[in-house]
Amino acid sequence: MRKVIIPAIIAKSQEELDKKIARLKGQVKVIQLDVMDGIFVKNSSIDFDFRLPKTGCSFEAHLMVADPVGWIRAHGDKVDTIIAPIEAGSPDMIIRMVKGKGKRVGFALNPETSVDEVKGLVSKIDQVLVLSVKPGFYGGRFIPGCLDKVRELRDLAPKLDIEVDGGMRPGTIGKAAKAGANLFVSGSYTVDAVDVGAAVASLKKEAA
Repeated sequence: MRKVIIPAIIAKSQEELDKKIARLKGQVKVIQLDVMDGIFVKNSSIDFDFRLPKTGCSFEAHLMVADPVGWIRAHGDKVDTIIAPIEAGSPDMIIRMVKGKGKRVGFALNPETSVDEVKGLVSKIDQVLVLSVKPGFYGGRFIPGCLDKVRELRDLAPKLDIEVDGGMRPGTIGKAAKAGANLFVSGSYTVDAVDVGAAVASLKKEAA
């Protein structure tokens, strides 16, 4: 199964978003946009009418918003994959909307959320994101117990893309890979690295 390192961008303005994307261009195949509304989580990020440059990358939006349906209506055509918080509700509507746009769809599980919340949906979606830190900011403390959810999901759906987001760096990413994850989101370790390519390579090596 493909294993992919996905840098995650937090940005307060179009200028900051452009700068971070430019640093990642040519280094990775997928970039995650961390979208936060200041309601679902305390922070805010990419909560404006953003534009994405042509990079050769695909973009996934990890929505940490109280109204994912409204976001999808306004911005869903801009990205390739949309990951909504299962805690926000309306999963069937979200699946229909995103699939209707020809996009990939997934759901995110906060650290306190059980796999039971998505068990009935895995046959209809492309991926599940397991948050292994409290969402909202770069640099959160890795929560090892969240990897139990990765193991449960992999047993439940052997071909599902399972993504771990939070604290992914050398020393933790290998554990996530052994648990069954194949997509690994890394924020500050990659986006803020002096050498982005070297940071991504170090993660790829441990996740292999």
